[in-house]
Amino acid sequence: MTVSAKALGIDRLNLDDRLALVEEIWASICADSGGFSLTEAQRAELDRRVGEDEAFPDDVIPWEDIKALVRAR
Repeated sequence: MTVSAKALGIDRLNLDDRLALVEEIWASICADSGGFSLTEAQRAELDRRVGEDEAFPDDVIPWEDIKALVRAR
């Protein structure tokens, strides 16, 4: 079986359920993150982003606001 949204029936889910599924899939990927290694460029980019986040902790958009923006489209 080919893994695709259509083959798995994901395309029939409503938007809220698809977003919840994406969050669950992403969480499972993070839980298994030890299974792959990063290149030096990827590690440097992540370090840069973490540093930027630490330097400007209030310069963020809450996840709920992002979801609301996406749903409004």
